[in-house]
Amino acid sequence: MSRLILTLLILLLLTFNIQAQTSDSTIALNNSFRNTLYTAKFGVGQIGGYAQIDFNQPFGDNLKYNGTFDVHRLVLFVGHKFNDKLSFFSEIELEHVKEVYIEQAFLEYKITPWMNLRSGLVLIPMGIVNEYHEPPTFNGVERPNLDKYIVPTTWREIGIGLAGNLTSSSMNYQLYLVNGPLGYNDGNALFNGANGIRGGRQKGAKSKFSGNINLATKINYYGLPGLTIGVSGYFGKSQSSLYDQLDLNNPDMLASADSSIVGIKMIGFDARYDYHGFQARSQVTYTKFNNTTAYNIYSDSDLGDKMFGYFIEMGYDVFSLSKSINEQLIVFGRFESYNTHQSTSSEISINDEYNRTDITVGLHFKPWSSTSFKADYQLLKNRATLTGINQLNLGVGVWF
Repeated sequence: MSRLILTLLILLLLTFNIQAQTSDSTIALNNSFRNTLYTAKFGVGQIGGYAQIDFNQPFGDNLKYNGTFDVHRLVLFVGHKFNDKLSFFSEIELEHVKEVYIEQAFLEYKITPWMNLRSGLVLIPMGIVNEYHEPPTFNGVERPNLDKYIVPTTWREIGIGLAGNLTSSSMNYQLYLVNGPLGYNDGNALFNGANGIRGGRQKGAKSKFSGNINLATKINYYGLPGLTIGVSGYFGKSQSSLYDQLDLNNPDMLASADSSIVGIKMIGFDARYDYHGFQARSQVTYTKFNNTTAYNIYSDSDLGDKMFGYFIEMGYDVFSLSKSINEQLIVFGRFESYNTHQSTSSEISINDEYNRTDITVGLHFKPWSSTSFKADYQLLKNRATLTGINQLNLGVGVWF
C-alpha cells in the first residue's frame, strides 16, 4: 500500500504545472458543474445549503402500494475564511426530518496557488453524484441507483490530503488518505450482496480504525468547451471491530479478525457535457473485493467478488430555443445498469436479483438555476424476475 501511495504521489507531482494559478482556494470546474463547496465565495463567513422534498409512488403487478412524502434532506452549509490561505467548510445534514449527520467538515490551507491541504471529514471523490448532489445539479427526483449501491453516496470519511487546480493544463485533482468503511462490527457483517459496502459507511461518527489507511483520488480534465472528464480510484481495506483489544498472541483470534477484513479496489470513469441546451452524463464504476471467501464464511454474508455498473443520461433544455425565456425545462432520459453480484466466490451463488436495470424519463423545470421542480417515471427491473416495480416521483429542490 505504501508503494502505491508513493508512486501515485510522484506521478501526480510530475504532472503538475508549477505556473498554474487560481485566484480561489477551491477547485475550478466548468461553470455548469459546481457544488456548494466550489461556489462558496465569502468574506469572513457564509451560510448556505440545499434541500430536497420528494413524493414516491410505486406501482406493482396486482399490488397496491402506499406513496411516500418525505423531506428527504435539508443540508446547511457553514463556512469561515480566516485569511487568504485558511478556510473552513462544513455541511450539516438532516435526513427524513429526524436523522442528523455531518456531511463535510474540513480545514483547507492554501500551500501554493495550485495545491491546497485539506484535513477533516471529506467526500470521497468517486463518480459524479457523490460530490455534485445538490438537487438542481442532477436530473431526476432521486439520485442514480448506481450511486447508491456501488458508490455508496453520500460517501465521506475522515482523512487528510491535497487538492488543487492546474489552470494551464485544464485539470484539477484530489488525493486523500482516509479511514476505510467498517465491514464488521459487534458480531454483524456490514457488507452484503444486495448493497455492497453501503452499510459500512462510518460518516465520521466515532469511526473505528484498525490500522488500514486507504487512498482516494480523482483527476478531472475540463479543457474542451462544456466537457469534463474524470478518472477516480479508491484502494485499501475495510475496518473491523474485532481488532479492538486483540490478543496478538492468540492465533485463533487473529485469524478471526483477519477474516473480517475485505480488500477494496474501486475505479471510476465519468463524463459530463453541457452545450447549447443539450446535456449528457455518463459514469462507469468497477469494484473488486479481496478476501471475500473468508469474510462470507466467518460473517455469514453474501458479498460478491466484483461489482460493476454504468449509466448513460441525455437531456435537452427546450427553453434554450428561445432567447427571451430565462427558465430551463429539461426533458431527459437515463438508462443505468448495476450488478452487485458481477461475480462471487465459490461458496456464494450469484443472485440475479442483484443484477438490476433502471430506466428513468422525466422533466426538470428550473425557474432559477439553483431551484428545481422535478417529475419522472422509473421502470425498475432485475434479471431474476425480469419484472419489477415502476415508480412515479415528484420533487422540489433548492440550493443557495
